[in-house]
This record gives sequence, structure tokens and C-alpha cells, in this order.
Amino acid sequence: MTTCVLFIQGGGEGAHVVDERLAASLQCALGGAYEVRFPEMPDEADPDVATWIPAIVAERAKAPGRVILVGHSIGGSLLLRALAERAIEQPIAGLFVLAAPTWDGDRWAFDDLRLPRDLHARVAAIPTIVFYHCRDDDIVPFSHLALHGARIPVAHTRAINRGGHQFDDDLAFVAADIRALPA
Repeated sequence: MTTCVLFIQGGGEGAHVVDERLAASLQCALGGAYEVRFPEMPDEADPDVATWIPAIVAERAKAPGRVILVGHSIGGSLLLRALAERAIEQPIAGLFVLAAPTWDGDRWAFDDLRLPRDLHARVAAIPTIVFYHCRDDDIVPFSHLALHGARIPVAHTRAINRGGHQFDDDLAFVAADIRALPA
């Protein structure tokens, strides 16, 4: 049986098409033992908590058994928010978040997207949490990686030297971390 990887796209006009290269890279690097599901999120040009969180929860409910969650950019932030707000009954083997904004700074301050201060307690049941961010990301400041790490101290943070916001469309390093998860 294959392991399901649910990949939540980033936001903005055309984001699903752009992030499709990330999802395809992940699928290629993981191979046939994994199925990367890449649903299109509602109204990608204007991501909204009220529409994306129910969509994320519904997609998780459709995935069989234990699942691995991956979120890119605002998709990663809203995935974290969904995990904090809603009890997801099905087991989650790992959470991998790519270039996600924290929404807690001056430029990134949106109350409806802010993550709760006790986020670490709300995701404590997830055995592996990893945040990735490229130093040369020109969309979300690299400093957000450390902010996520401080918010969830048990999480691993991985600084990637080059790759920009789209990680040069190569998620082989994420696939290696996923394959390293305990069965």
C-alpha cells in the first residue's frame, strides 16, 4: 500500500500551476511507494482562512490511513492554522512546511492568519515537524524560519542556501526527510 502525501499549494494567481512543479518533484523523488495528492485550493488568488481550512480538513479526511502533510508558503501557514483550530482525527506521520510566512511581523501582520501562541501544544501529537526556507527567498523573508522554530521548539528547521521561494522546483531533500520517517 502506498503512503499518502497531501501537498497544500501556496497562494496567489496561478499558484497551483507554479506549485505543481514542486509536487511533481516530490512525487518523482519519493517514487511509487508514495502518492502525492495535490488538490487545488479554493480561490487561490485570495487565500482565505474561512475557505482554505475546511478544504484542507476535507482533503485530509479523504486520504487513507496515516498521511504526511506538506504545505508551501501560505499553504503551509494555513495548514498550521488548520491543525491548530480543528481536531484532525486521522493520524499524521509528519508535517513538512516550506517557505511559510508567520504573519506575526510588521509587514506580515494579518489577524485572521496569525497562528496561536500555543501552536506547539496543538501539534504535539505529530511526531516529526520540519520547516524549510531558502536564504535567497525573495517573497517570504528568511527570518520567518527562525520564528517558526521558536514557536515549535521540537520542530527541525532546515536552511537551504539557494533555491528562492520555489526551491528551484526541487524537493529531493524533503523527500529524503519523508523517507526517513519511521514506518
